[in-house]
Amino acid sequence: MYPPRFSVPDALPVRAISHAVLLTCALAGHAVAGAALPVAGMVDAGLVNEEAPVQVVEVKGNREDDARLAPGSDARALPGSVTTVTAADIASINVGRDISNIFRRVPGVVVNNIDQGDTGNGFRMRGFATQGTHGADTAITIDGVPQNIPSSQGGAGHGPAFLEWMTPDMIANVDVIKGPVSALYGDQNRAGSVVIDTREGGAATPSSAALTLESYGGRRASLTLSNDFGDVRSLLVADRYRVDGFRHGAGNDRGNLFWKLSRTLGDGVYSLRASWYRSEYSGAGYLLLPALEAGLDPHATQFDLPGFGDARRASLVFNRRPVSGDAGPFATVYAEDFERSRAITTSTSAHTYGYDDRAIYGARAGNTWAFGDDAVLTAGFEARKDSGDAYRRQYLRLQPSANYINNQDLDLLTYGVFVQGQYRILPNLKLHGGARYDRFDYTLVNRKLPAASTDYTGSAVTPKIGASWQALRQLEVFANVAEGFRSPAAEQISTSGSLGPLGAPGGRINAGIDPSKVRSHDLGFNVRPAAGLAVSGAVYTIRNDDEIVNTAPDVFVSSGQTTRRGFELDARWQASRALGAYLSYGRILRARLDNPAPGAGARLSVPEHTWKAGAQYRTVLGAGSLALNGDVYVTAGNPYYMGTPLRERGMPTYVRYDLKATYDLGKLQGSLWATLQPHAFASDIAYGTAAGLLVSTVPQRQAGASLRYFF
Repeated sequence: MYPPRFSVPDALPVRAISHAVLLTCALAGHAVAGAALPVAGMVDAGLVNEEAPVQVVEVKGNREDDARLAPGSDARALPGSVTTVTAADIASINVGRDISNIFRRVPGVVVNNIDQGDTGNGFRMRGFATQGTHGADTAITIDGVPQNIPSSQGGAGHGPAFLEWMTPDMIANVDVIKGPVSALYGDQNRAGSVVIDTREGGAATPSSAALTLESYGGRRASLTLSNDFGDVRSLLVADRYRVDGFRHGAGNDRGNLFWKLSRTLGDGVYSLRASWYRSEYSGAGYLLLPALEAGLDPHATQFDLPGFGDARRASLVFNRRPVSGDAGPFATVYAEDFERSRAITTSTSAHTYGYDDRAIYGARAGNTWAFGDDAVLTAGFEARKDSGDAYRRQYLRLQPSANYINNQDLDLLTYGVFVQGQYRILPNLKLHGGARYDRFDYTLVNRKLPAASTDYTGSAVTPKIGASWQALRQLEVFANVAEGFRSPAAEQISTSGSLGPLGAPGGRINAGIDPSKVRSHDLGFNVRPAAGLAVSGAVYTIRNDDEIVNTAPDVFVSSGQTTRRGFELDARWQASRALGAYLSYGRILRARLDNPAPGAGARLSVPEHTWKAGAQYRTVLGAGSLALNGDVYVTAGNPYYMGTPLRERGMPTYVRYDLKATYDLGKLQGSLWATLQPHAFASDIAYGTAAGLLVSTVPQRQAGASLRYFF
C-alpha cells in the first residue's frame, strides 16, 4: 500500500535521495581537493561556454537578472515558477528514445513516453494530466506553434502532445511555466505551459556527426550541419533511430529531418523552418501486476498480441522575432500535415485502432512595447484551423472490422486575442496582469451516428493577475491568481454510443457544454541565501470550476468537480565552476473529485510525492575535459482503484537512477551512460483497472555509448 496521505515517502525513496546527497558531497570534496585545477578548455561540445560555470537546470521566479526587478523588454517575465532548460542541460541528460526525458530535472514534473511506440508524451504537473492524457492540460508550443492535438484518436484523449519529431540537437531552450499564469498561451493551459525554442545555425551551433548504441538493439545516427551563407544562417539536423525494445514484440523505427534558415534584418530575426518525421512502431501493451508477482515474464506481450502503429508529420513554419529581448513585433505562420495511427491490444484477437489524419494551419502575431524600465505590454492574436478525420475502429485478428467506437470528420477553428502587461509601481514592487478571449467554431460530421452531427460554438475568457515583491536584494516573493481552460472534445459534443457500424440511428448532442476552466492561486519565493545557492518554493491551490464529466451514457456536462493543492521546493547549489547540484521535492496535498459519483474513486491518479536530485562535475583530464552527471528520480504515493466494490490501492514506488560521463578531446566527444530502475515491476507507466494495476514493465538496467565528431 502507498504511505498514509500526510506521511513522508517510505524508506526507499529516502534512501534514493540520500544516495544523491552522498554523491554530491563526494563530488564537492573532490572539487575542493582539486580546486587548483584549471578549468580553461572545458568546453562541453560547443554547447557550454568554457568560461561559464556548470549549471544544472535553472529555476527562476521570472526571466530577469538576479537582483533586478525592472521588467525591461521581456514579455515572458512572470510572477510565478518558471524553469529554464538549456541546450547545455539537455546535452548532459540521458535522452535516449524518449525526448520527454529533457524534463527529468524540472521540479514537480512527472513526464514519460508510455513505451508503446511513438504515442505521445505524458506530462503531469500540479496534479493534472492523470493516466492516459499524454500531455493534455499543459499547453505546449514549439517556435510559437501549438503541439496539443484536439480530439486525437491515434494518440490518447483530447489535447495530447506528440514531441517525437524532435531530437535534442534541434532544441535551444525550454521554459516550463507552472500554472496558467501566462496569457500568451490558451487551450490546454490549465496546469501550465511549456515553451520550446529551436536552435539556429551559424557560429553558435557547431556541425557534428554522431553514432549511438544502446541496450535492447538501440542504434542512432545523427548529423548536424550548421553554416553561414552570407547573411543567412542554416541549421540542418538529420536523425535515424531504431530500437528493438525491452519487451517481446516491441520496437520502433524513426526518422527525423529538420532544416531552419534564419536571417537578421533590421531589428528582427526572420526564420523559415521545415521538418519531416516518420515512425513505425509496435508496442507490447500492459501486464497485470498480480500476474507479474505470480511469475509472469516481465518481457511478455499483452495477450501475446502486440499493438502497432505508424506516424508522419511534415511542418513548415515562418517566424519573426525581435533581435534583442522581446520588444517589437512578433509573428508565426505555420502549416502541418499530421497523420498517426495506433492499435491498442484489447484481447487475444482484437485491437482498438485509432487514427488521425489532419491538415493544420495557423498564425500568431502581436507586438511588445517596453516603456523604459517601468513597464512592458504585449498584445496579439492567434488562430488555428484543424480539419480531417479522426476515428477508432475495432480490428479482429489484425484485420479491420465493420465496427467503430467513433468516426468523425472534424473541422475545428479556434481563435483568440490576448494582452499581458507588467508595471513597476515601486522600486521593489511589480504588478502583472493579462487576459485572453478564445472562441471555438466547430463543425462535426458524425459518420457513425449521423443524427449526432452538429455545429458548436463556445468561448472562454481567462484573466490573470499577479505581483512580484523584491523584499530583500536576495529575496523575491510572488503571488498570482489566474484562470486557464481546456476546450471540449469532439466526442463530448457529438457522442457516438457503443461499438457499432457506420450510419447507425441514434446519437446525442451536448451542444451546451462549456470549456473546462480552472482558477489557480499561487504564492512563492526565490531566495539566494549564500553565494552559489538558490532556493525557490511555491504553494498552490487549483479549483476546477467546471470539469467536463460523463454523468450517463453519452451525456457529458460541466460540473464543479475537482480541487488540487500542493507545494514544491527546490534548491540549486553552484559550489564552484566545476560542481553544481540540485534537490527538489513536489508534494500533492489534494487531487480529488469533490463530488464523486456513487461507487467511484475520489482521488486522482497522480503521484503524491516527487523527488529529484543530482549533481554535475567537470574537470580537466589528460588532454581533454570530463563531465560527470548523476540524477535520481522518485515518485511515490500514486493511488489507483481496483475490485468490486472499488478499493483504493497504491502503485509501487518508482525509482530511477541516471549516470552519464562525457569526455571531450579536441573535435571528438565520447559519452557513456546508464539508467537503473531497480524495483521489480515498478514503473511510472501504469494505470489502475478493476482487475488490478496494469504496468508497462521497464528494464532494471540500460546502458549506452555515443561518439560525436565536430567539424
